[in-house]
Amino acid sequence: MTDPSRVLPVDPLAFIRSCVQERKLLWTYHVQMRLEGRSVPRAAVLDLADAQVIESYPDDKYLPSYLVLTRHSGVVFHILFAVDVPGSNVRVVTTYRPDPTEWESDFRTRRHVP
Repeated sequence: MTDPSRVLPVDPLAFIRSCVQERKLLWTYHVQMRLEGRSVPRAAVLDLADAQVIESYPDDKYLPSYLVLTRHSGVVFHILFAVDVPGSNVRVVTTYRPDPTEWESDFRTRRHVP
C-alpha cells in the first residue's frame, strides 16, 4: 500500500509557489530557531519569483522535500520545503545562505569532496 503522504506534486516549484502565495505554509520549529541566527529574513522565504528547485528528496523522513535556490535583495538563499500534497501545504524545514566552499559558484551544484 502506498503512503498517502508520499504524493509528489506534478510540478514541485509551482506547488510550492502556490502554497506560499496562498500562505498555506507551516514554519517548523527548526527554521524558527535558525532564521534569526542565520540572518535570513522571512521575506526571503516568501519571495520565490526567482526560485528554482535544485535538489529533490522524494524519500525524506516525513514528507517529500525540495531544496530551492532563490534570491532576495540580491542575496542567494537555499530553502528546504517539505510538501504535503494531500494537505495542500508546504513546511519550511530550513533556510540558509549557501557556503561557497560547499557549493559551486552557481550555488546550484554541490562541490565534490575528494
